[in-house]
Amino acid sequence: MKRWVGLAALFAACIGMNGAFAQSTLRIGMVAGFSGPVAGIVQESAEGAKLYFDSINAQGGIKGQNIELVTQDDKYDPATAVAAAKSLASQGVLALMLSRGTGPTEAVLPVLKENKLPLIAPATGAASLRDPVQPWVYHLRASYQKEAERAVKHLAGIGVKRITIVQVNDPFGNDAGKGAIKGLDDIKLRAMSNLRFDRNKPDLAPTMQAIAKAGIEAVVLIGPAYAVVEGVQALRAAGSTAHVATLSNNASADFVKALGNESRGIIVTQLFPYERSTANLMVREALSLAKSAGRNELTPAHVEGFAAAKLIVEALKRAPGKEITRDSLVKALDGARIDLGGLQVHYSEKEHSGLEYTDVSIVGEDGKFKR
Repeated sequence: MKRWVGLAALFAACIGMNGAFAQSTLRIGMVAGFSGPVAGIVQESAEGAKLYFDSINAQGGIKGQNIELVTQDDKYDPATAVAAAKSLASQGVLALMLSRGTGPTEAVLPVLKENKLPLIAPATGAASLRDPVQPWVYHLRASYQKEAERAVKHLAGIGVKRITIVQVNDPFGNDAGKGAIKGLDDIKLRAMSNLRFDRNKPDLAPTMQAIAKAGIEAVVLIGPAYAVVEGVQALRAAGSTAHVATLSNNASADFVKALGNESRGIIVTQLFPYERSTANLMVREALSLAKSAGRNELTPAHVEGFAAAKLIVEALKRAPGKEITRDSLVKALDGARIDLGGLQVHYSEKEHSGLEYTDVSIVGEDGKFKR
């Protein structure tokens, strides 16, 4: 009798109020700086991912299972990122996604290897994560070097010749700086100077005063948002009207807000199609879902998060076997050719670069990124 009561209780626990079997969940983890210097752009990318996951869940999920995005704040700190990644791995997430920054992402590599846990679409373009290929990391965005190369070629394309590179003195700045120099080499130009600043204490006023005095026509300013904001304000205070180009790590509403009146005309590289472009299938889908959810517009980070979620959903659909596991998810990605809606992504066991898409935007009078 007790056995039957136990079975009945178990059966009842598996059934919802409407008599349908309760769905289990496919858990995807996101370890990123939800507080700290990158909080704004991290939140936007998470919102973009959730927008797509919610739409899939509304259609019945994947193989009858809903997708749950489980987030943990690493405060943009590598040690905290490791602890958070270990925690999510122990909770059984199938993959991590959208880590932000080179340092935190590099720090979690041993956790990925130990737990055979894939990291999909990390928000970093670091060469150190691409060459050699990291077997558990599947990139979606282009590299920092490709971004910086695109920025300088854009500047040259509008007739600028006297270009200075100002970069944060850390692995991110050094990596992207190489791309800027390569871009200039490709078009037979040389940087007027290549200057570095400290991440923790940028102190960019003297640098920008010297740049203004030298009559530099454009500055490629590579660094975290707070430093780039300081640099732009110092440059304008010194009386320079030089063009300023920065990378997509600063493609957020918070960055524009922090710049205030100095935001107009700032050039920001972009790694995904224009967030207002209804000509792009993926963006059109994202805009439609956003409006249905009560949101009238998207940011570049929303689009990146949305694209990452589409990639994960397609991999989940293709995962072999009745039960989706980390191993089956990796098998679905290796060798996959995936159309995200106008964006073609291809992976193999020896190539995890993802997309090479780059573009530039300019901040308009309304504070929006224009293309």
